[in-house]
Amino acid sequence: MKEKPLTNSRQFDKIKTVISKTSKIAVTGKGGAGKSTISASLSIFLSKKGKDVWLIDCDPDANLATILGYPYPDKLQPIVELKEIIQERTLTKNSGSVPFFKMNPDVSDIPEKFSVEHNGVHLMLMGKMKPAKGGCFCPENAFVKSLISHLLLKENEVVIMDMEAGIEHLSRGTASAVDVMLIITEPSFSSIETTKRILTLAKQLNIKKVLLIANKIHNDRDRDFITNKFSENIVLFIPYNTELEKNRGVIDSDNKILDKEMEKIISYLEENK
Repeated sequence: MKEKPLTNSRQFDKIKTVISKTSKIAVTGKGGAGKSTISASLSIFLSKKGKDVWLIDCDPDANLATILGYPYPDKLQPIVELKEIIQERTLTKNSGSVPFFKMNPDVSDIPEKFSVEHNGVHLMLMGKMKPAKGGCFCPENAFVKSLISHLLLKENEVVIMDMEAGIEHLSRGTASAVDVMLIITEPSFSSIETTKRILTLAKQLNIKKVLLIANKIHNDRDRDFITNKFSENIVLFIPYNTELEKNRGVIDSDNKILDKEMEKIISYLEENK
């Protein structure tokens, strides 16, 4: 039997319709599905196309610095650990146990001061958010959310956010600024269940432009497995990449890994702004 193409013209047209003039992208999916790889690939490709790219690692299990080949990943300071700055900006430096703090602290200088540039990509690490206790909202969480809002709403660059699966970093206030959410799924039951939960959360946050990308596709069986779960919602099928495995997951500016697939998405980003 003749193998089905991994992408067809109808899916390609759908990508063009949904992502045209996009400049703010949130990428999410189950851990291991390839969301960080695709986030990094999008960032590098856009940078090579002349875009000023900000790549934000919002995943507590942060690994974008390593994937990008940044030589000093351990020296990248997580924003949530800037305790003195957070206390100063949220007005909690000398407040003791007072539960009141500034909800919209000034973060305008943070991106330039606490990001690194590698291969033309500005990389920033958010760090692990504190879990809510009884509905509380701590100063660290307020600071990070304010920073994300600043990037999404005020900066005049392409912003790509590698989210954690639960997209907790994305509140209702910032969701409206996201042009498109890419959900990366793979042919496994656990990934399918995570994708369904993210779709529900995205709907609750009123994110209107949501694209599903099927990654690590080995054959028609994998393709059909995902297609049967999500019907026509899948807009792109990316084949399993053995070259990436050989390079131990590291992508650099001269690497052609995933370039063909990324171009199908970001060729339409070039028209923004």
